[in-house]
Amino acid sequence: MKRSLFSILACLLLFIFSFQSWAQLQTLSGAKIKEADLDKFIKKQMDSLGLPGLSFALINNGKVVYHRSLGISNIETKEKVNANSIFEAASLSKTLFAYFVLKQVDQHKLDLDTPLYRYLPYSDIAKDERYKLITARMVLSHTTGFPNWRFSDKRDENLYKYGELYLKFIPGTAFSYSGEGYFYLSKVIAQLNNLTIQTLDPLFQKEVRKPLHLQKAWFSTDQYITAHKVKGHVNGKPFDKAWPTSFPEQDSTWFEAAGGLHTEAMSFSRFLIALMDGRGLSKEMNEEMFKAQVQLAKDSPHYLYNGDTAWGLGIAIKPVSYGVLYEHGGNNGDAQAG
Repeated sequence: MKRSLFSILACLLLFIFSFQSWAQLQTLSGAKIKEADLDKFIKKQMDSLGLPGLSFALINNGKVVYHRSLGISNIETKEKVNANSIFEAASLSKTLFAYFVLKQVDQHKLDLDTPLYRYLPYSDIAKDERYKLITARMVLSHTTGFPNWRFSDKRDENLYKYGELYLKFIPGTAFSYSGEGYFYLSKVIAQLNNLTIQTLDPLFQKEVRKPLHLQKAWFSTDQYITAHKVKGHVNGKPFDKAWPTSFPEQDSTWFEAAGGLHTEAMSFSRFLIALMDGRGLSKEMNEEMFKAQVQLAKDSPHYLYNGDTAWGLGIAIKPVSYGVLYEHGGNNGDAQAG
């Protein structure tokens, strides 16, 4: 059965819509929308929110029925966004990476419940033996106990030095959103394929991008990105950041699983359609991805501000009046996605 994936955010750069099985250009309530009216709505939202540019795709009944590339890629140069423009997908990266990981499970290279240290010991957290409990399932469902990012999250300064990786709780016992877990898992995937974090993207291209016909999707730098990337903006001005990084030594050659995906709405829509159709994964892994792996506490920010009640593997679960939404958003500060 097809599932619906839907997320709408007030974005600077990337919008993705995905519906289940309604006719072309219809809302979730079934109301029909004229293309001209949707054009006006989007432009009005861009003006009111100060969005310099965006890439937008609408999926009805498993097909892209509406696509727009609007605005400018740099408010100073006034260069226009077009169908070739590339955007930072921010944390939408996590859903596509989760799919990549589950393909590794289907290939029997990785087990969801085998502790990751057995594949690759992690010197960054070796002093805390509890990390040996961490599994790929915990990473993809955000139950590792890691902070989101060691260099930016608040920490107990009496216990941990700046930049020191730590555990907030015993792995597997609670939910806490973490990019650090995704970084560790990406290193494991690289190790299992005799690669490094700098050489992992070609494997993603071979096993995911090309089979799913994602015309534009990279986790590491590419010449196409350099030529076509839209500039991120903060407070109405271009932000001086060449690449999203979470570590002082990180550069664009790293495979950034948590927030480094560079793509645009049409390519990401093809991924969503493949995901809804169950293509590329075994039935078991597809079901695991959408199954609630952990229930969120009612005081969790994701519960309080977004209404997410549970998390699957690389995707949030949100019950609504018309069913269940499987969704993810993304925020790199100067670039947002949903």
